[in-house]
Amino acid sequence: MSTIKPYLDQLQGLDFSGMYENDFLHTWDKTTDELRAMYAVADALRSLRERNISTRIFQTGLAVSNFRDNSTRTRFSFASGTNMLGLQLQDLDESKSQIAHGETVRETATMISFMADVIGIRDDKFIGAGDAYMKEVSESVAQSYADGILDHRPTLVSLQSDSDHPTQSSADLLYLLNEFGGLDALRGKKVAVTWAYSPSYGKPLSCPQSLITLLPRFGMNVTLAHPEGYDLMPDLVAKAGEYASQTGATFTQTNSMAEAVEGADIVIPKSWASYAAMERRTKLYSAGDAAGIDALEKELLAQNATHQDWHCTRELMEKTAKGMDTVYMHPLPADIEGVSCEHGEVTNEVFDAHRDGLYKEASYKPYAVAAMIFLQKVKDPVATLAALEEAAAPRWYQA
Repeated sequence: MSTIKPYLDQLQGLDFSGMYENDFLHTWDKTTDELRAMYAVADALRSLRERNISTRIFQTGLAVSNFRDNSTRTRFSFASGTNMLGLQLQDLDESKSQIAHGETVRETATMISFMADVIGIRDDKFIGAGDAYMKEVSESVAQSYADGILDHRPTLVSLQSDSDHPTQSSADLLYLLNEFGGLDALRGKKVAVTWAYSPSYGKPLSCPQSLITLLPRFGMNVTLAHPEGYDLMPDLVAKAGEYASQTGATFTQTNSMAEAVEGADIVIPKSWASYAAMERRTKLYSAGDAAGIDALEKELLAQNATHQDWHCTRELMEKTAKGMDTVYMHPLPADIEGVSCEHGEVTNEVFDAHRDGLYKEASYKPYAVAAMIFLQKVKDPVATLAALEEAAAPRWYQA
């Protein structure tokens, strides 16, 4: 697009004032207008960057990342998104900090915030723990700001918790709206969010939960499929149904992968552990029960192994709306049969046929991160974006 004016026009008709000087922890904390604004800003920022226009709104400042679990795409997306706005990234390695010596969450949160404008946290391993940790960090910096210790209040962005993965689902929706031609074009599309076999256990519930609670808000018909016993958090499943009712969409559940993908426009096969199993694991870790953790892992791996037929194959894709041309999505890394494992979520034939799309899907995450921060740091996003485009300062200078 040669100008961001269409995105600015979209923003003019939305109420997103509640995002300013706030946090982004869950998509369900945000109104539909706020989410639409975030997608419009993400696309505007992408347009500016692709036309070699600088999107720097900070001349100095720090973005702090705290990854309490492994990450590739989200780690580099946070680095890219914050750098795009002019911030320098500093990763908090808890093993090299005073956290290892018993420093409290409140103290750590304040100490890292003196010149930090954004804090990104991934904490997705244990039920209830990630959301609770982020809430405590948010409350701590808010209190330090109120007490005059901090001269500003850093924005907190969830880079994945035990309940939600907002940067991933936002990147997914950005990919879809650009592939299909806008949010309105997604209304009525059938999406299969389905469990798939993995030779490992303990994958977070937050990816499928993030999808089922977000997509129905824009009128997409979502089918959730998994074997018996692989349930998600009940309150979020209920929330998915409520959103579907509000928009006239459908939200259905099945224990058949083939039934879920029948006639689907989009398929998203991804492994996850059951809610009940993750609750058990959380309690075992809290008790320091190493033997119990080992026993649970063996039990869940054996359970997984009974569902190796839950995988995405050419035969399964042929049941969808457009066969192998139907949109296949995955947050990556996928368990690819014959490549990364003997049996896994998807065959190499299907994965390789959709590799370009998967990489494009991932490419939207830095812009989702940057848009979340932009709306929480910029008082007048429309005027600021327009000024960036008018200034046309080259991001990459060449004589």
